[in-house]
Amino acid sequence: MTRNKRGFTLVEILIVVIILGILAAIVIPQFTNASSTARTNSVQATLQTIRSQIELYKIQHNDTPPTVTSLWSALTSASDTTGNLSTVNGGVFVWGPYLQAVPSNPLNSNRTPAETVAAASTADGWYYTVNASNMYTFLCRDSAGATITTY
Repeated sequence: MTRNKRGFTLVEILIVVIILGILAAIVIPQFTNASSTARTNSVQATLQTIRSQIELYKIQHNDTPPTVTSLWSALTSASDTTGNLSTVNGGVFVWGPYLQAVPSNPLNSNRTPAETVAAASTADGWYYTVNASNMYTFLCRDSAGATITTY
């Protein structure tokens, strides 16, 4: 009488489970690093876009960047060459809008620009300053409120 063997033995199943565990231990950390890398790349792309739009605004507005208090309204609205917000071209050049919407910071999901490092908080999404010679700085903040300059 012959006996048909159907199924796997306990030892074979344990070997497969151990192999799957080893593979999972190798692969899972790769996914963790991928999300961090994606967030970093998103911050870099957003900063590059905003900085280029600030430069375009500056070129079209007599080499004057937007003020700290009017940064987002200046970039998301049309304006004339003196920076006055405008919706209709009434005989003067109308520039903009430079951004469709205020971008959120991928590191802390906030949109507010802060003027000074002393004002750093987790409520600030961006760090933006303009000095007396119309030189500006635009950086991002992390979730602890620290200004990130490496991007």
